[in-house]
Amino acid sequence: MKVLLIGSGGREHALAWKIAQSPLLETFYAAPGNPGIADHAECVDLDVDDHGAVLAFCKDKAVDFVVVGPEAPLVAGLADHLRDGGLAVFGPSAAAARLEGSKGFTKDICARFSIPTGAYKRFTEAQAAKAYIQQQGAPIVIKADGLAAGKGVTVAMTIEEALGAIDDCFDGAFGAAGAEVVVEAFLDGEEASFFCLCDGKTLLPLATAQDHKRVGDGDTGPNTGGMGAYSPAPVMNAEMVERTLKEIIEPTMRGMAELGAPFSGVFFAGLMITERGPELIEYNVRFGDPECQVLMMRLKSDLLPLLYATATSTLDQVTAEWHDDAALTVVLASKGYPGSYEKNTPIAHIPTESEGGKVFHAGTALRDGQLVATGGRVLNVTARGKDVGAAQQRAYRLLDDVQWDNGFCRRDIGWRAIDREKNM
Repeated sequence: MKVLLIGSGGREHALAWKIAQSPLLETFYAAPGNPGIADHAECVDLDVDDHGAVLAFCKDKAVDFVVVGPEAPLVAGLADHLRDGGLAVFGPSAAAARLEGSKGFTKDICARFSIPTGAYKRFTEAQAAKAYIQQQGAPIVIKADGLAAGKGVTVAMTIEEALGAIDDCFDGAFGAAGAEVVVEAFLDGEEASFFCLCDGKTLLPLATAQDHKRVGDGDTGPNTGGMGAYSPAPVMNAEMVERTLKEIIEPTMRGMAELGAPFSGVFFAGLMITERGPELIEYNVRFGDPECQVLMMRLKSDLLPLLYATATSTLDQVTAEWHDDAALTVVLASKGYPGSYEKNTPIAHIPTESEGGKVFHAGTALRDGQLVATGGRVLNVTARGKDVGAAQQRAYRLLDDVQWDNGFCRRDIGWRAIDREKNM
């Protein structure tokens, strides 16, 4: 099979690493890729926003299958354009990708199909939003409606913080994503992520994970795109997984089909496990980043046929097997992230892949033969172990071999799971 992977981040490096292991793979391209992905695929200089150029490349190279990694091309309709051109594509249509592209759309889906989630209201004007917040009180959650690279959500513990978040959105801090705002009730509990493949009519549950959004140890400081993750999530026991499927994922699949936008791709459900059970915080329509890195480390099965079955509505014909081990990933980020940071700082050394450990590239490039950091989140140091504690130890040992003066990380990734393990 000739495959094209769209994307350039740590998620895509993890997908590329796993896809490259498939005996079904004949030729592998990535657009635009990164220096880590280049170890597994031929990186091509394609503008993924130019859907016609991507289709022309696929036709020229006789590509059989396209895997779209990031959310933005999906929301922009890349999968539709390629499918119309006769290609098999992993990733939802633009209509189905609204589950991530519009938080208000997702909340409306929840209301229509009785999916448990926090109470909410949508606003296109600051004064009305502020009046609602004053009425509801704090804590309360403010979300920019559109895609904001993981930075459009404020969990406000005070009224003042909430009002400031409204100003940020409507003053353009998140661009067009903040033209509409969703204000929703604060859910108290433990967060978890659940991943499930869907071909529009069949679901294949994958695995659970937990990530760390806050930049600092002890879950302090501002939210980020994610500073680390581990899998499985202990809070997602068999009962919670079953309830998530029955109460959240299955009604969403049926509801999207009923609306004429059947979902094909991966449901990434961000959950809050409350005293009432699982409640939906948000949907993403692609693998998480950095959750994908730990999922790929734990997946025993060949990934490629799972993705292809999803794209070709044959998901009922495949199964997924998992290593019993836990996996944990630590994000190495540029100093200053999630605020401003220096770009193109040199990375002197990255340790090679070892048994149970791998460093995925998330924001790197080659400049005159020198590997440099180009993003906020730059490397994902990932390892497997018999439990989360063992995986954490292995990941941090690997991380300490990285030579990059401008990098920083959290030193407590997995702390909640490790506390549970110590008390078992």
